[in-house]
Amino acid sequence: MTAPIVRSLSELRGMTQQWIRAGERIGVVPTMGALHDGHLSLVAAAEKVCARVIVTIFVNPKQFNNPEDLANYPRTENEDARKLARFAVDAIYVPDGDQMYPDGFATTVSVSGLTDVMDGVHRPGHFEGVATVVAKLFAQSSASDAFFGEKDFQQLQVVRRMARDLDIPITVHGCPTIREIDGLAMSSRNLLLSDRARVRAPILFEEMEKIAEGVAAGGDFSTLYADAVKRLEAADFTKVDYLEMRAADDLALLDAPMRPARLFAAAWLAGVRLIDNIAIGE
Repeated sequence: MTAPIVRSLSELRGMTQQWIRAGERIGVVPTMGALHDGHLSLVAAAEKVCARVIVTIFVNPKQFNNPEDLANYPRTENEDARKLARFAVDAIYVPDGDQMYPDGFATTVSVSGLTDVMDGVHRPGHFEGVATVVAKLFAQSSASDAFFGEKDFQQLQVVRRMARDLDIPITVHGCPTIREIDGLAMSSRNLLLSDRARVRAPILFEEMEKIAEGVAAGGDFSTLYADAVKRLEAADFTKVDYLEMRAADDLALLDAPMRPARLFAAAWLAGVRLIDNIAIGE
C-alpha cells in the first residue's frame, strides 16, 4: 500500500501530533529522491526502531554549489513512491521550495570544523545547505530518530554535531553503505553514468580497498596513495578531489590509523563525481 504523499507542513504536523499524543516513536529518513536500495535500507532500519516512519523527498537547492548539478539531479517521485509501497511508511513528505524556503527566509545553519575539509572545501556552501535543511526537517517531522547512510560519512558527522550542538532531541543513526554486487557504492548519481563509465566506476572502491589493506599491514600511506591515483587516471578517472585517511570521530587528517579511521575518496569519472569511504583497521 502506497503511503500518502504529504506536501504541506500543516498536514504533516496534523499527522505527527496524533502520533506524539499516542506516545509513538517517529523515525525520519531524509532523502533527495531517486531512491535506491541504499535508501530503502534506511527505511527498513527505521521500521525496526520506530512505530511511525516518514520519508522526506526534497531536492535541496541550498546544498548545490553548481546550478547545472542541481538541474541534472534525477527526480523520480512516482517511482520512489512505488518503491516505498512495500514498507510500512506512514507518510512521504514532498515539500516544494516555497514550503521549505518561503519569501524572506534568512537563516543558515553552519557547523565549523567538520566542514572545513574534503567536501566542505570542494563544494563551498554544501554543508551549510545540508545542516539548514536537515534542521528544518527534524523540526517539521518532530522525529525522535533519524536515519542516514554511512556512504556520506562526513555529512553524517555534520548532522550529528548539528543536532547535538543545537540540543535537538533526536537520535541520529548511521547505517552501513549498501553496494552493488561489483562494489560500487549505491548513489542516485550513478544513474548519470554512461554504460562505459559504469563498468569502470567500481575501480574507485577497488583502489580504496588496496590502500586500506596496505595501511593496515603497515604500508606507507603516501606511496599507496600515489600508486592508486596513477591507476585511477589510467582507468579514465579525470580528477581525484581527495583520497585521504581521517579519524572517524572528528575527521582529523591521519598518516597512520592510530585510532578508528576511515579512508575517504571523491573522484570524477565521465563528468560524474563519485564519493565513497571505508573503515580502516576494523
